[in-house]
Amino acid sequence: MPEKPPPPDPTQVLGDLAIELQGQTDIEATLQAIIEGAVAIVPGTCWAGISMIKGDHIESRAPSDPLVAELDNAQATLNEGPCVSALREHHTVLIGDMASETRWPRFTQAAIDRGVQSLLAFQLFVRHENLGALNLYGEQTNVFSDDSIFVGEVLAQHASVAIAGATAESHFQAALASRDTIGQAKGILMHRENLSSLQAFQLLLKTSQRANIKLIDIARFVVDQHESGLRPT
Repeated sequence: MPEKPPPPDPTQVLGDLAIELQGQTDIEATLQAIIEGAVAIVPGTCWAGISMIKGDHIESRAPSDPLVAELDNAQATLNEGPCVSALREHHTVLIGDMASETRWPRFTQAAIDRGVQSLLAFQLFVRHENLGALNLYGEQTNVFSDDSIFVGEVLAQHASVAIAGATAESHFQAALASRDTIGQAKGILMHRENLSSLQAFQLLLKTSQRANIKLIDIARFVVDQHESGLRPT
């Protein structure tokens, strides 16, 4: 019978992950790398996911298994649970045995029904910004040790910085794309209506305000109509 390969060295995996995250600008790829790293190096972890704050609600991102998304979404719906507490109360939450946990009975029963017996959740944050929570699930009771907490906290710190950076890059790219689209729309109007750059922008802005539609959406409409060969009425 072949020998079972030794578990990965957490220090090496963390180092490799830190390098990968540093060069990552895509938010989905960043989240996926974090989850893969968590399952690989945090002792006791069988499944993992990230709960992220989006506006006034919480959404499940990059779950390693459908049951993770189900449990993350259940907490968001119930507006309570260990992951919600971790991201709102700024502390690490450990549940060694779902059957004996009394703080969130509706969540723990849902977890037990799906074969989850233990949980470890870390807040993800950078200065002045709460990003969400890293949620780790175990299929046995009491599988998370002090080593699990230590490795998970280090991973959560790396993850927080990486998520904040990837999110900022995403916003920057979106802003550039919006600027380019508005510029295209201005150029189309300048050529078609014989307007100056300022007049074209004022026309876009006036249309946006009158229709109560975002300026970028008006600009996209002008560009799309132009590319399809149609003239807006």
